Amino acid sequence: QLQASGGGLVQAGDSLRLSCAASGRTFSSYVMGWYRRAPGKERELVAHITGGGSTNYADSVKGRFTISSDNAKNTLYLRMTSLKPEDTAAYYCSAQVGSSLSFGKGTLVTVSS
Repeated sequence: QLQASGGGLVQAGDSLRLSCAASGRTFSSYVMGWYRRAPGKERELVAHITGGGSTNYADSVKGRFTISSDNAKNTLYLRMTSLKPEDTAAYYCSAQVGSSLSFGKGTLVTVSS
């Protein structure tokens, strides 16, 4: 199971850190990621990290968001800085192995201007 937490209501320019606890998974075997779905929009990839630690980010968050994982704790993080109103969305953590992609329950991030 994947359970995201850490969302909330913040002002533009603030920072937040999201966490995702993953039970029953060995992180090193998966590509772990964060997706988000803004109101009225489709879900989009925010960032992902491989078992080897390679990362990839959406252009819209590069330089502002940092994905990381603590494999010993089976926990995924997303550090978000310089938040913008357009970052408002439900954020979901994901786990992918091969073509199998699964999502946990999301956590809502609302950024006020």
